[in-house]
Amino acid sequence: MTNKRIHIALWTGAIMIFAWAMPGFAQNARLELKNLEKLSSKASEVHDITLDGAMLQLASKFMNAADDPDAAEVKDILKDLKGIYVKNFEFDQPNQYSQADVQAIRAQLTGPGWQRIVESRSEHSREHDEIYVMKQGKAITGLAILVAEPTELTVVNIVGPIDINKLAALQGHFNIPGGDDSSDKKMKDQSTKPQLQKREAAHEPRDN
Repeated sequence: MTNKRIHIALWTGAIMIFAWAMPGFAQNARLELKNLEKLSSKASEVHDITLDGAMLQLASKFMNAADDPDAAEVKDILKDLKGIYVKNFEFDQPNQYSQADVQAIRAQLTGPGWQRIVESRSEHSREHDEIYVMKQGKAITGLAILVAEPTELTVVNIVGPIDINKLAALQGHFNIPGGDDSSDKKMKDQSTKPQLQKREAAHEPRDN
């Protein structure tokens, strides 16, 4: 073996050892969503968003602070992201997507690095909301939102470093669930509930 080949072999081995030693080093927060494309023909409305690389930065430039009070904060988030991928399907009738379609996404979120931080179920509305984050050390490097309703299915995949405390700024943008709809209320940080309940109790009239 020549010295050049030995040198290459040593560098390759060093890289492999470094990758093995660092948890999540080779992990990819990008989800495979192609299995959902077949639902387009069944849906009455489809929102399919792919923003990465130059397209992501271009979208940031079009945000107008005069029309959107969150524009500055959203731009600050976007500058560090690698991609935003959204698939949203609305149907006229229930049962247009299968549990297998949802499970194919959920199975990816059981992989190394992914952690579910929020889950909300409603037997009445048959809605199931989930939020997952991918962590590398203490940093969050990816996020996934899965909202399954009888007549609507939404998957949001954000790739890149993101401050979870700033996530609310992205809601309502790029078809990410948020705004004034019910899914926004269900997907807020569950830790805020005790404080909200205390405030509500403080304002309740007391019986004499």
